[in-house]
Amino acid sequence: MRVTIYSPTAILGYGFPLESYENVLENYDIDVIACDAGSTDPGPYYLGSGKSFTDLNAVKRDLKLLLKARDKLGVPLIISTAGGSGSKVHLDMVVEVVKDIAESEKLEFKLARIYSDVDKGYLKEKLREGRISILDLDKDLTEDDIDESTRIVAQLGAEPFIKAIEEGAEVIIAGRAVDVAPFATIPIINGFDKGLTYHCSKILECGAIAAEPGSGADGMIGVVYKDYFEVTPANPSRRCTVKSVAAHALYEKDNPFILRFPGGEVDIRNSVYEQVDERTVRVSGSRYTEKPYTLLLEGVKRVGYRTISIAGVRDPILISRINEILNGVKKEVEEITGFDKGSYILQFRVYGLNGVSLWKVEYEANPVELGIIIDVVGDTREIADTVCALARSTLLHYGFEGRITTAGNLAFPFSPSDIYVGEVYEFNIHHLLRVDDPFEIAKTEYEVVGHG
Repeated sequence: MRVTIYSPTAILGYGFPLESYENVLENYDIDVIACDAGSTDPGPYYLGSGKSFTDLNAVKRDLKLLLKARDKLGVPLIISTAGGSGSKVHLDMVVEVVKDIAESEKLEFKLARIYSDVDKGYLKEKLREGRISILDLDKDLTEDDIDESTRIVAQLGAEPFIKAIEEGAEVIIAGRAVDVAPFATIPIINGFDKGLTYHCSKILECGAIAAEPGSGADGMIGVVYKDYFEVTPANPSRRCTVKSVAAHALYEKDNPFILRFPGGEVDIRNSVYEQVDERTVRVSGSRYTEKPYTLLLEGVKRVGYRTISIAGVRDPILISRINEILNGVKKEVEEITGFDKGSYILQFRVYGLNGVSLWKVEYEANPVELGIIIDVVGDTREIADTVCALARSTLLHYGFEGRITTAGNLAFPFSPSDIYVGEVYEFNIHHLLRVDDPFEIAKTEYEVVGHG
């Protein structure tokens, strides 16, 4: 007995080659199509704003192919962290896309929506009960943090997905969930070992990243057996090797030997990797241990509004004195605006010097040119716009020792030169919630979707 899982891409909306998709449909006996649709990698903005970080036209393209494949194969399609961040607004946005596709393609199926939004009153109660612990924000959660949050979601485990399948769901669109949940659902229902299942799922959720050459915009096949699992790229031009699959344990993990999930962890220190054929790797020996059931909470709050200006510098004298000049500009802007210093943050991101690291790097030789981003976050948009404009004009005409030209110091690639970016958010909740029931947060709704 075995379960075969098709992971088409690392994130729904990243796309996948038709060659891979057609190869899977023609050559594999698939039991489930599963795909993660989100991440916190793009930062807190998308959860806070309610916007999708993947383009909805790209999401629709992927979903259309996957829904048609599901219909042809008669297997479940399971999507987690809908809309990129997995809140109710993101999930409902993706469901509307699903319904449009079902209508246009004349598809019919039972749909489950699994919400993972966390009620603020509920969370305060759990805080008082001492059920919330620090993860990586290095501060205890407070009721003020909860009140200030724009949205709060929890990373659900596989259990709500399992229940939805057992209750007849053919398509699941879920909110925020641990990334392995959609891939682990069918193997767990069929009684397969959780250590093997979760390890396989952790590889599959990244699409073809664990292949050579790796890609997040291509698919992977995982087959779970009683004592091992195998992974093979969906694209015939890629291959899995012992090195590529084993190395995946280093991807986005604080500990390459332990994979942690809501109800337990997988120890892969004694996992064995074997090359089965040119493109397939077999893995055995992964061991699962039950742990107290905890859910990762993600919450964001709005901290301001951002306006930027992008410019370039080629003056060798200015470049040689760039840090001194930028400090001088900051001081002048503070004096001119009259704004309280706590009402805005002005930063200069100097690419070619310190744009990535944001700390001063000493070079033995000066670069020929620099790219400068004037980055302002203000308590209001008006403050951000004003400070950015003043910083830009001050730097443009700033006088410095050794300056020869009396014209502008900066070259602007765009007009208008000042660009309002939008609201700025930060993660203020990234804590663990201990629950007695895996279904404590999840709320599932069912409906029949389609032309019938």
